[in-house]
Amino acid sequence: MGKSMILTYVLWLVGGIFGLHHFYLGRDLQGFLWWCTLGGYMGFGWLRDIFLIPNYVADANEEPKYVKKFVENVRAHEKPPFSTTRFVGMTIIGYVWSAIMSMAIPNDHVWGYSWHWLQILIPLACALGVWSVGNIGHEEGSLWWPLAAAYLTFPLYLYDSTDTMFTIMVVASAFAFDVKAKKWRKKTKKKKSLKMRILIISACALLYMSLWCSYLYFNANLIDEDGEEIPLHEAIHHFIRSPWWTDLKQSLYDTWVFAQRNGWIETWRQVLEMSDLNGEQNAYKVLDLSTRANQTEINSRCRMLAVKWHPDRVKDPKEKEHAQEQFYEVQRACEILSTSKVKRRRKNKKYTDEL
Repeated sequence: MGKSMILTYVLWLVGGIFGLHHFYLGRDLQGFLWWCTLGGYMGFGWLRDIFLIPNYVADANEEPKYVKKFVENVRAHEKPPFSTTRFVGMTIIGYVWSAIMSMAIPNDHVWGYSWHWLQILIPLACALGVWSVGNIGHEEGSLWWPLAAAYLTFPLYLYDSTDTMFTIMVVASAFAFDVKAKKWRKKTKKKKSLKMRILIISACALLYMSLWCSYLYFNANLIDEDGEEIPLHEAIHHFIRSPWWTDLKQSLYDTWVFAQRNGWIETWRQVLEMSDLNGEQNAYKVLDLSTRANQTEINSRCRMLAVKWHPDRVKDPKEKEHAQEQFYEVQRACEILSTSKVKRRRKNKKYTDEL
């Protein structure tokens, strides 16, 4: 069955930033790149796809008009012409993947060993990023040329670990692929089974996420209120043991137990009541009254606090501002409880009439 243009656009809209429309069309490599860069470098590729989806669908369906145009293009050019968009894409992905590889290597000793020797994998990550973009669609190329260029220029980065040297390595790898490795993909790729596609995509995703997890666990830091850096894994460990998290975890557990005993409807009713959506509980707190206080006690406290916090009784500007805030808060609390009183009267009257 042919691929649907409408469904492709729907998938582009709801999950295109994660490459969902590319996976649907069988463009797994491009879909994975969209997934790991959030739509082709923060959504730029995703926005560009809105104009290219008709070509993608025609390619997936092997429409005669599209195939004829591709054949004419191959005859007109011995090798794919230079594309600024593709070259920039190779540079960006090569830079991102090699940077993530660099960040994932632990800075300190782990289990008593230094892992800095893993820097030898940085050029490999760079070349794989370049190769991945270069092999999208009807263009392909060998991994060896970008790999050789990355390793030949990598010593410059080891000698001078600056962004400039890092960029030189990435650009050299992309240039080597574009000049030496790039060629037309004249044969249609052999289609893999859905099971094999899912297996390959999942393996690549796990590898990519493992690099991010390594960075977050070993090298990522948080800055506290005193400006000191705290390793992220230590901060998470301390957070799990913090009183706030302990209390929250206990509250969630108590809610679950209550729901098992009383049902989810009753639990939801209790949640709404405790959430104080109408502000009654906070109003009682502002007036420093019990929730069982009658209307006479409420009115008496409202008059007393209104006199106490009236702005005209204060002359100092700073104290006057504070008194004004307290005065408005008291007035609001009194208004809420007064409104609640009217609602209760209406509810009781309605109940009496029904009887």
